Amino acid sequence: MADCVVAALYKFAPIADPESFREELLLEMQRQDVKGTILVAHEGINGTISGSRTGIDGLLSYLRSQTGLSDLEHKESYTDSCPFYRTKVKLKKEIVTLGVPGVDPNKTVGTYVDPENWNDLISQDDVILIDTRNDYEVQVGTFKGAINPNTRSFREFPSYVESNLKPGDKPRIAMFCTGGIRCEKATSFLKEEGFDEVYHLKGGILKYLEKVDTKDSMWEGECFVFDNRVTVDQELNRGNYDMCHACRMPISDEDMASPQYAPGVSCPHCYDTISDVDRSRMQERQRQVELARERGETHIGDASKTVRSTRRQQKLAHKASQRSSPDS
Repeated sequence: MADCVVAALYKFAPIADPESFREELLLEMQRQDVKGTILVAHEGINGTISGSRTGIDGLLSYLRSQTGLSDLEHKESYTDSCPFYRTKVKLKKEIVTLGVPGVDPNKTVGTYVDPENWNDLISQDDVILIDTRNDYEVQVGTFKGAINPNTRSFREFPSYVESNLKPGDKPRIAMFCTGGIRCEKATSFLKEEGFDEVYHLKGGILKYLEKVDTKDSMWEGECFVFDNRVTVDQELNRGNYDMCHACRMPISDEDMASPQYAPGVSCPHCYDTISDVDRSRMQERQRQVELARERGETHIGDASKTVRSTRRQQKLAHKASQRSSPDS
């Protein structure tokens, strides 16, 4: 078995004092030598972490000893080298940002469907299957027959619902996401909007790939994950995609063959949105990465400002194109 355990986890549970909990959790992660990021909010926790078997088990035991987290579930995969370099615990208003006040999965949520029963549900003709992830994630892989809402962030999901779904039609809706958190909050939102029959995949795609044999799987392609592996295949091994370190988009061999691709600088997804200042900054950062590699060192670097700038420019361009569309 590979040396590093990667665990994805979340739990909607009231956290009375997120700030104090954040401080205690950070110390425990450091004590267990666990890397990765966990988000903490009044509504619960969410994160992906990596470490040794002993470290991961120790941290999970600590989390499950906390009030409201005793039944915390997680998904595991394994890799030869841990995909995270830092240990972070961040305070947030939401552990997954929908941006709609009053939506609370601790109060209202759809019907959980175990991975073993998922195929039967989504094979029914009257079920509308919706992928609640972002467009770039859906393009890497999704369930057969699933609808892509073409959202660039989870905040856009309510607008998709408003334009495409009506509770008066009484549709049966099944939703899924990577680890279960987005689709769980999406079902809470739909229930608040008056939809009655709403289902979501318990544990998300990762739990489905873990539990369902590949010969029976209705999953097509690979699954995007939020760490340095970029994607995993149907057996939860590292996938075939790389990542553009300018815009954080998954890129294929075809993308990397494009003249618009430069390692650490740009790819076909972001080439036209990067400013000259950001391009120069990334070129210098990539040079430092390559020098560190030649010296046998790991260059972590912090391209977060550049990534935020690139994504901001992409979102502005997207909004501008929507305003100029004759259908908008």
